[in-house]
Amino acid sequence: MTEIQKRKKAMSVSPLKASQTVGASLAFLGLQRSIPLMHGAQGCTAFAIVFFVRHFREPVPLQTTAMDQVSSVMGADDNIVEALRAICEKNSPDIIGLVTTGLAETQGCDLRGGLLNFRKEYPQFANTEVVAVNTPDFSGSFESGYALALKAMIQTLVPDTSPVDENRVGLRKRQVNVLCGAQLTPGDLEFVSESIEQFGLRPLLIPDLSGSMDGHLNDSAYDPLTTGGTSVADVKIAGESIATLVIGASVFPAAKALHKRSGVPEYRFNHLMDLASNDRWLSTLAELSGRAVPPRFDRQRRQLQDALLDTHFMIGDRRVAIAADPDLLIAFNDLIASVGARTVAAVVPASSPAIKSMRLKSVKVGDLEDLEKLAREHKADVLLGNSHATESAIRLGIPQLHVGFPQYDLLGGYQRCWSGYRGVRQALFDIANLLHAPHNEIAPYHSVYSQKRDVEATGSEHTLVESYG
Repeated sequence: MTEIQKRKKAMSVSPLKASQTVGASLAFLGLQRSIPLMHGAQGCTAFAIVFFVRHFREPVPLQTTAMDQVSSVMGADDNIVEALRAICEKNSPDIIGLVTTGLAETQGCDLRGGLLNFRKEYPQFANTEVVAVNTPDFSGSFESGYALALKAMIQTLVPDTSPVDENRVGLRKRQVNVLCGAQLTPGDLEFVSESIEQFGLRPLLIPDLSGSMDGHLNDSAYDPLTTGGTSVADVKIAGESIATLVIGASVFPAAKALHKRSGVPEYRFNHLMDLASNDRWLSTLAELSGRAVPPRFDRQRRQLQDALLDTHFMIGDRRVAIAADPDLLIAFNDLIASVGARTVAAVVPASSPAIKSMRLKSVKVGDLEDLEKLAREHKADVLLGNSHATESAIRLGIPQLHVGFPQYDLLGGYQRCWSGYRGVRQALFDIANLLHAPHNEIAPYHSVYSQKRDVEATGSEHTLVESYG
């Protein structure tokens, strides 16, 4: 069992963490015609917008209840009602994701009370769904906020048919739910959808960032709501699917909630970033569809096997430092372990139960300063982390592979596909290329016995030095 080393410092130095509020907002951006509403100060929302715009390179719809110094002391429940009214009148969204910030939580907001007052005062907006979720940014992390929002979506939108209505489960005989974790990029979600469609099934991704945050041009010059993503109507029929596929340990509680409400059977995957997990993914789809695995995947699997052989010379026994949210850490640790590399420094912004089952000695809950110290102590060869970790990699003098959120110094990072045989294959190539750079090559080993014979034969230590450079 992995030891989780808790934070001991009184402050964060070079923070790794992105807040729960930002993660929850991203989850709502995967729904069609939606808009996240942050209950907090304007600065909190502006900070989140900067993160999203720099990462996705796209305008992002995000609103705020605009708490000021008076409402922060006297109460800001009226701000919730007014903000919801203004958004419904001006934009007519299908759904609003109401999430809290640290300011609102510290003030003691009654999120659901404010929502109830809005429903009483403005019954004309009953067609607009509102999902409220508490996501204080002084606890958890980006990943946990995303997971809380996904669970709240299911509990709010999916009808509760418990005790299970067996006639409803599997009513849509080709539809498969996919609960998508925060570690999945729009590129990953495209692979997930395409692989499911190859078996003649209809994927219902909740949420679907591949349709809304994939970097596409819209027909209209400006739209205040998300374009693309999963519709509210589709989420409501998730209880009629034949199965639910769950990717990411952080969203397992959301899967449990969906199963409890609908009775749809579930299949859980920590990730799709190594050979074994992709084998199980395709086997599950074959079982659900009653079809054989398409030949193209067999070809891609053989290509990945060849890549494993080619790259293990460069990656095998190398020392890797990883700074990421728990689900992403688990995925990359399994990936590099599959080619014989070792994670010698692992840091997460917040703990997770899934970490305990990792094949690692310890994981540190901390910041990038902690990662830097561990990486230097254990002489890491490469660093895996988001753009905030770039300065650490420079100071350590080692190459970096950009992973996670946010990535603001690399174009296309948000669209990168890490999943599937092809995604894993490319990730191995990228890591191997970073490690195979001239300044990172492993020095040749010379036996002390062969050196001794050379000295005896030449009678000169100087000749030995020359012969070995």
